[in-house]
Amino acid sequence: MTTSMLLGMMGLAALGLVVFSLRPTKKDDKEAVSRRMAGGSSADPAAAIKEQARQSVTAKMMERVAPIAMRPVMPKSGAEMSQLRLKLAAAGYRNENSPSLFLASKTLVAVLAAVAVGIYSLSRGNEVQSVFGLAIFGAALGFLAPNLWLSSGMKKRGEAVRNGLPDALDLMVISVEAGLALDGALQRVGDEMRTVHPELSEEFQITTREAQMGIPRAESLTNLTERTQVAEVKSLVAIVNQAEKFGTSIARALRNQADALRVKRRQAAEERAQKVAVKLMLPLILFIFPAIFVVLVGPAAMRMINMAKTSSLF
Repeated sequence: MTTSMLLGMMGLAALGLVVFSLRPTKKDDKEAVSRRMAGGSSADPAAAIKEQARQSVTAKMMERVAPIAMRPVMPKSGAEMSQLRLKLAAAGYRNENSPSLFLASKTLVAVLAAVAVGIYSLSRGNEVQSVFGLAIFGAALGFLAPNLWLSSGMKKRGEAVRNGLPDALDLMVISVEAGLALDGALQRVGDEMRTVHPELSEEFQITTREAQMGIPRAESLTNLTERTQVAEVKSLVAIVNQAEKFGTSIARALRNQADALRVKRRQAAEERAQKVAVKLMLPLILFIFPAIFVVLVGPAAMRMINMAKTSSLF
């Protein structure tokens, strides 16, 4: 029992190590974005030493183990690898070694889960066939755990981008009506929304940097939709491209889109509020109603029992 718990904790630690290795800190993100926006890399010796010190022993070990562990789950084609990179980018993981670490985590967590479940089954005195079946079941769960974690990260980041989009569109409308071009409005909004909606700010800054590098605006906006994988962003990009194509007012299109997104966000909040009553039914029935029943009926039941005992004596 103790050994299985130890192995389970080791599996969770391995998954946490992979997550920590995949995602850089917010400070590093801000420094990287600042260097990209400045048009060059920092030549500060202290920053270089700090960057080298950041490469810990555990990260180097993961980099050595990853090529071996990812071989069983290596994508069969470049399209599958590109799709994995897009999913990791949608979850906020854009390191160069993020796909390899993610694929390695699937193998490592599956092996650790299988070993932990197998040892736990042996400690319970199960038969060999049962132990083997449970080990396979644990390996399957461990293999699917990184996928569930990635889906949760994508959903969380997409929700953050979706919630910040109406406010960003309001600032874009003000910037465009003040005389800024669309690229300048994106850059301005990205700078202003950095503390309120950092996820959306980062995406806008990347889009602005791509436009400054010479990538056409339509392509940079398409890359924005592929990175975020949010339906509202895709709709916004389609409206902007259509407005530029037909020569209509971009400010009016952005204002209409902001109003529609704000209404949609309010409706989603109202929908979640309406679901609260239904979600509270199960905790009420299982935990609150029994306690209330005991408090209300318990004294009366005890009194009736005492009366029955006294009447039986006579």
